[in-house]
Amino acid sequence: MKHIIEQVAQVAGYLWQKGWAERNGGNISYNMSEFAPALNEIPAISEPIAIGLSVPKLAGGYFLVTGTGRRMRYVESAPMDNMSIIRILPDGQHYVIVAEKDIRPTSELPTHLLVHNFLQTEKPSNKAVIHTHPIELVAMSHNRAFLTKDVLTHLLWSMIPETRAFCPKGLGIVPYTLPGSVELAQKTLDELHDYDVVMWEKHGVVAVGPDAVEAFDRIDVLNKSAQIYRDARAMGFIPEGMSTDQMNELKQAFNL
Repeated sequence: MKHIIEQVAQVAGYLWQKGWAERNGGNISYNMSEFAPALNEIPAISEPIAIGLSVPKLAGGYFLVTGTGRRMRYVESAPMDNMSIIRILPDGQHYVIVAEKDIRPTSELPTHLLVHNFLQTEKPSNKAVIHTHPIELVAMSHNRAFLTKDVLTHLLWSMIPETRAFCPKGLGIVPYTLPGSVELAQKTLDELHDYDVVMWEKHGVVAVGPDAVEAFDRIDVLNKSAQIYRDARAMGFIPEGMSTDQMNELKQAFNL
């Protein structure tokens, strides 16, 4: 558990250093249910709290979650003063806080838990969920031309081979939806059937991964492509990008 907490704190620091986590922007969660035998011994330090939706596959599970209103820069420097571990109750509709302080989880908790509920059976190797505000990717979501299905994915893939290699499923798109809402959670889940990274229009992205570093890396490679596109445009030209044949060659060579 200590290693996981330290890794999540490290990634929180990356988000702050990147400029992707202004004020209390962004949130991280990690499925710690593998440690249930030890965590079951810890008494609750809060009353049951409604999740706002049902996550039956998570009943009895444990999640490390960044706190509401907490800054990522402080998650890095003082992890358990800014995160908590929660237990999902048997009804799958409530949780209690078990460690270490009574810190309420992020307001995006419904999205995180609905995603973890999906991952439990569909992508069980993925334990981490990150929501953050990568500057260049968010900027691109303000261009209506990029929001048609897979248009932005193919553009970003074409900027540099590593993006196609390290984010082979591309970028899903969710049209603007009220932050923190159950509707946003459900729309995100719909996109995660086909993608590991999902853009929330004019807001940010959600990524899943086997750990926090891998989830971060998926965002990072996509945003690098967005930076290359931005810089080419700033130089006064539209970047040519890799051709379809070149990307197909890459797909076959790396078995993507």
